[in-house]
Amino acid sequence: MTLGADTIAAIATGAGAAGVGAVRVSGPLVPLIAASMLGREPKPRHAHFAAFRDADGELIDRGILLYFPGPASYTGEHVLELQGHGSAVLLDALLRRCISLGARLARPGEFTERAFLNGKLDLAQAEAVADVVSATSEAGARAALRSMEGVFSARVDDLLAELIALRVHIEAAIDFPEEEIDFLADPVIGEQLAALRANLDALLIETRRGVRLNDGISVAIVGRPNAGKSSLLNALAGAERAIVTDIAGTTRDVLREAINLDGVTLELADTAGLRDSDDIVEREGIRRARAQLERCDVAILVTDQEHARSDRVFLDGAPAHTSQIVVVNKIDLGTGRARRESTDKLDTIWLSARTGEGLDALRDLLRSLATAGAGEGAFSARRRHVVALEHVQDHLNCAAYALHGAHAGELAAEELRHAQQALGEITGAYSSDDLLGAIFSSFCIGK
Repeated sequence: MTLGADTIAAIATGAGAAGVGAVRVSGPLVPLIAASMLGREPKPRHAHFAAFRDADGELIDRGILLYFPGPASYTGEHVLELQGHGSAVLLDALLRRCISLGARLARPGEFTERAFLNGKLDLAQAEAVADVVSATSEAGARAALRSMEGVFSARVDDLLAELIALRVHIEAAIDFPEEEIDFLADPVIGEQLAALRANLDALLIETRRGVRLNDGISVAIVGRPNAGKSSLLNALAGAERAIVTDIAGTTRDVLREAINLDGVTLELADTAGLRDSDDIVEREGIRRARAQLERCDVAILVTDQEHARSDRVFLDGAPAHTSQIVVVNKIDLGTGRARRESTDKLDTIWLSARTGEGLDALRDLLRSLATAGAGEGAFSARRRHVVALEHVQDHLNCAAYALHGAHAGELAAEELRHAQQALGEITGAYSSDDLLGAIFSSFCIGK
């Protein structure tokens, strides 16, 4: 992707008719546009009170003009911001005036895209800009700000430095095969690789937490037929979203419902009851239920007092990093009292989805899981970052295996090269035009 030499303009997010709005301009024509709007050459990085006028001299609005010469600006180019009243009509007139002076309408995310292409932000920081704007909780906003300031990128860069150091060590051994010393047998290589893998595992855990802080958490509700899965979804959603009957197998597909729990987003997925079935439609629903279980952040097993222990086999398909909750439902039938028990690996909550008794304990647990790790140093992340780190993990595992076989140096070096490329995709050291297009097209206009 190449950086154009044209000048772009867009309306930045305003505060409504009674508040303040702005038009943002970036590119080589900014000094000319700024002088035309102010009536004289503006002083850099100073607030000028100005009367903004159209081509015929008619007053559009009165407001503040700010001029930032490149490269000391957000985009690295000349940047102009025109702050006026928040009326959409006035802001649109200001925008049209800038366009008449040579600017064009910016694409979604083009300001931040130019900041990335001009080296003002790396790709992870650029994504965090959008995450700050779209944050739905205070914890998520704080985490996104840390990513925007480079906390996540610094962790990736540290890992990259370790990886490069290991590559240098191994490739030096390949380059000097005639030496009598077997460099690959040096225990330092194994120690470096083990430390690198451990640091990667720690970063991957924190990155998954960052995705939860950014996107909320996906929750799969699983269990045998008629355990009360749909009733639990309705109770958490506070509405009759799923059909509830006494007929086993009523739920045939995955029913999704997004809810906001005190600023935390939860995507609930009610799934088909898990059992052996001859019904081809029900079998497909069960397959989809198991697929949902394999990619969720939290798995809730809904069961009853009689099957609470035996039904735990249904959680076997969940990934190791997935949090697991057992909900013992239907205590309104006299099978127990509302309570919560926790072990190192499992939380069990007794409740009634029908009456709501004990439901607050489940809400509190889901909220704590969604905001886990939201303390000092937490950062926001995206699912593509997790995928990239998982690819790095795979390549490092292969490198460790390769070091014990024939052609150990060449194979390990190749795996480390792939690992470095996967890691570089996070910050944009390696990036395709398609990836950049997909990322920045999700931004709002003016960012």
